[in-house]
Amino acid sequence: MIEVIIDCRMISYSGIGVYLQNLIPYLKNQFSLTLLGNPDEIRKYQWHNNSTIINFSSPIYSVKEQIGYPLKIKKSDIFWAPHYNIPVFPVRAKKRVATVHDLNHIAFSSTLSFKQKLYARFMVKKVVTMSDKIITDSFFSYNEIMKYTNGVHEKKISVINLGIDRNMFKKINKKNVLLQVAQKYNLPRRFILYVGNVKPHKNLKSLLKAFNKLLIEKANDLSLIIVGKKEGFLTGASKIFTILEENASLKKRVIFTGFVENEELPVFYNLASVFVFPSLYEGFGLPPLEAMACGCPAIVSGTSSLPEICGDAVCYINPLNTDEIADKIYTVLADEDLRQELVTKGIERVKRYNWEESARKHIELFKGVI
Repeated sequence: MIEVIIDCRMISYSGIGVYLQNLIPYLKNQFSLTLLGNPDEIRKYQWHNNSTIINFSSPIYSVKEQIGYPLKIKKSDIFWAPHYNIPVFPVRAKKRVATVHDLNHIAFSSTLSFKQKLYARFMVKKVVTMSDKIITDSFFSYNEIMKYTNGVHEKKISVINLGIDRNMFKKINKKNVLLQVAQKYNLPRRFILYVGNVKPHKNLKSLLKAFNKLLIEKANDLSLIIVGKKEGFLTGASKIFTILEENASLKKRVIFTGFVENEELPVFYNLASVFVFPSLYEGFGLPPLEAMACGCPAIVSGTSSLPEICGDAVCYINPLNTDEIADKIYTVLADEDLRQELVTKGIERVKRYNWEESARKHIELFKGVI
């Protein structure tokens, strides 16, 4: 059986963590897996059975990580990195596969320190030259890789879409389940929902300004719920907290939940009046699809990969035009026919994306590499 080693240190992250959590159950039926990461975190998932777990605690993007890779990656057929921070020194795996979800750290390098910029450019160059195969999530990201890495062979890159777990993300009709989460987080009756982190490219600053305009002019009974981590990232978005501290009425209406459990997240989508995703840059964008699957109308930036992934099932906005964002939110809240159209199209759109199909393509790629 083909032996595959997977870097699972980001298993609990949003985005990359969801990617790993959903693909590994399929991969373990086809390959002999060794998982690198925190054993306690990995063992939380039922699929860890019959896989070898090797403790690897070095921080991502670190020198310690690079020193540790050759020691942790045993003799094997394939080493798979689910992010672009690959080993730069020789390892004992015969082949290397890496997933480059996007090139945010290159496209938005102005948000990084000089040292971070150098690291990102160095690692992206290494990932395209040292990997035997590169996986990316969308044709947008494929074109970004081609754009920023002169000379990379296009046949080395495979586009494989991510998936949505429609057993988890779906319309919830059990009122007790909805009520339990609403009471736990003290959720208001009507709220706008954002799901994701607070990195600068997520553009929460524009959403806050648009929300403030709504409160003043059109909808003073609304709240804004922000679900996701707000600390601990390579880059932060401290300006949004400054905006909140300087505006007492806005601060009162904006609620940060922090991390929520996987099983609670669909409830937020079900309870929300509208989902808004004002991101400037996405390699794929799972949250809009999660919202659609739960029957929540979505308003999304018309930038990067989002039109490719979301099609005609969302309302698009210019993420830098706060007046347009505010107007579009109000329109979707007020127009019941438009809401129903978005819900119907959204539920149909998400049928295109499933983890079983994504896993099948990953398995084919791994076998093809060998």
